Amino acid sequence: MHRQPLLSALEHYASCHLDETEMVNRFQRFVEAHPRCFERSLASPGHVTGSAWIVDPAGEAVLLTHHRKLDLWIQLGGHADGDPDVLAVARREGLEESGLRSLEVIDPGADVNAGSDTGIRIPFDVDIHEIPARREEPAHFHFDVRYAFRAGSRDVVTSDESHALAWVPMEELDRYTMDVSVQRMAKKWLALCVRVPGV
Repeated sequence: MHRQPLLSALEHYASCHLDETEMVNRFQRFVEAHPRCFERSLASPGHVTGSAWIVDPAGEAVLLTHHRKLDLWIQLGGHADGDPDVLAVARREGLEESGLRSLEVIDPGADVNAGSDTGIRIPFDVDIHEIPARREEPAHFHFDVRYAFRAGSRDVVTSDESHALAWVPMEELDRYTMDVSVQRMAKKWLALCVRVPGV
């Protein structure tokens, strides 16, 4: 089943983040119930998306986009458009929206080797958030799978998806956004740096 890799990744993720059990269970139920979950045309309740938490080479700043449609400073990402490989989706969207030449995936489970024997890449974060109605598009949910990446440089090019891009030092994140999920990812990144020095 094309949904099984994502379901397995969510299962491993849930075992590492017991405080997010309710949200992950909701995510799993959605994927299990909707064979077309990766399709943007599945407007109700929504569809799977992939996002990239991109840190600079030193791991001290995160790349945020001032999203053109949502008018928010958030991580880069976008629609799966039928692709069940959400890691590939997150990487593709991160590269397309930043102009970066390469992104190195960072495994948040590396310190405990969780999932390593199965080849499952554990997400850095998952989130479910509502996207407001816009023109002919009804309000719907994005079931977002996030992966952490390290950029090879800080040389970025703003795409037509955003008003601007910014490398935001972790300690200055509050100046750009108080979005709960972005703040949660920042805490996860700082905790990962403590657990695995040099990531």
